[in-house]
Amino acid sequence: MAEKALKGATFEQALVSHTDDGIEINPVYPRAEANPAGRREPAQPWHIVQRIDDPDTERANAQALEDVNNGATGLALVFEGAPNAFGYGIPAEREALHRVLENVPLDKLYLRIDSHPSSRASIDWIIDLYGARRINPAGLKFSLGLDPAAIFAGTGRMNMSVEALQASMPQSLAHFFALGLPGVLLEADGRVYHNAGATTAQELGAMLASAVSHLRMFEQARQPLVYSVPHIGFSLCVDQDQFVSIAKIRALRRLWARVQQACGIEPAPATIHAETSYRMYAYKDPETNILRSTIAAFSAAVGGADSIAIIPHPAAHGLADAIARRIARNTQLILAKESHIGFVADPAAGSGGIEALTDAVCEKAWSEFQEIEAAGGLFAVLGAGSLQAKVLASRNARAERFETGEIPIVGTNRFPAESERKVSVLPAPTIPMPTEGAVHCDKLEAIRLDMVSGGRS
Repeated sequence: MAEKALKGATFEQALVSHTDDGIEINPVYPRAEANPAGRREPAQPWHIVQRIDDPDTERANAQALEDVNNGATGLALVFEGAPNAFGYGIPAEREALHRVLENVPLDKLYLRIDSHPSSRASIDWIIDLYGARRINPAGLKFSLGLDPAAIFAGTGRMNMSVEALQASMPQSLAHFFALGLPGVLLEADGRVYHNAGATTAQELGAMLASAVSHLRMFEQARQPLVYSVPHIGFSLCVDQDQFVSIAKIRALRRLWARVQQACGIEPAPATIHAETSYRMYAYKDPETNILRSTIAAFSAAVGGADSIAIIPHPAAHGLADAIARRIARNTQLILAKESHIGFVADPAAGSGGIEALTDAVCEKAWSEFQEIEAAGGLFAVLGAGSLQAKVLASRNARAERFETGEIPIVGTNRFPAESERKVSVLPAPTIPMPTEGAVHCDKLEAIRLDMVSGGRS
């Protein structure tokens, strides 16, 4: 009966699909044994995070206050020069940070700093601000976002050699430990790899390698790993492929637990921040990006992300205005407050399809991680350009599938609008990325799928 319904097509051709990593996805799975992997604190809701990335500090402060007063429970400070700033960002200055956060109730928010070239200095800026307001950071939740490898990959440069970095970081970590900060100090940021074109396994493999390099730095700082692990966090991208996005977050939790087991310590749950994929956004008919980001945020919540940020839908056109920011914020509020997506801890547990996909993603990502480690670690493969070459190959393969129509983008190569409507964005000049540095590598550019010309870039 199935063969008759397929009208000559084989079962594999019609009903079996594959991920970018070659993982086979079948149409039906038997029920699986539940293997829960929910949020770090399942009884607490995820943090509804809004990006603050406007170069105009007056507008950025107004945006932050608007977001907090209307339901956001977290802010992500995106500074200029950050790989995930996409040409904008807050000025990387102490005064700018303090102006942006003026009158913002920091003691009631989850605050994160996206990785950027001045990350270490910005930590001192934020600690000074806490001190000026007499806020004890010991009871706060935040991520300070240090990830030198992500900066190296996303900007193509570092201000010091890898050897100097590895020698100086332990001293900085010891200083941060002395302050008694309870939040995430170091982050393994996979977004730079994803937005440049990496597959799910490549993104996760690079993140694991980054996290392991952090563990080595903690060891050099003479900090016991069992106390250091809670200070390592993760950031990744989620897109409109909801099953893969759910499996990605669940897989990351298992992979991180496996790393800790290999280090001989009792596994502590990962702290995971999810952001909607920039590379999935389309320039044409940008309102369709609202649908994509909603599916992505839904997937992040189901998968168990501890915090979620939605990039506003006009991102391909410029800096989001108040309406676009409100839509991004309200999308999460509806998912959390009206749809109660976070009410059940890991609702995908026991689903045959999700469990099988999670296992397969773990296997592929672990292989990528082992390959990076065998080549000398993340900085070594970035310096040699081998990881960038793999990411570029994945990007080009995906672009070819897009150009042949195998990958549809609604509003672009599927059901395009007869005419494009004017898109409202804020007036703001794009900020060029600095090029000077002590060491350089091939830069991983954030490239949307719809902007890769000729099938390859």
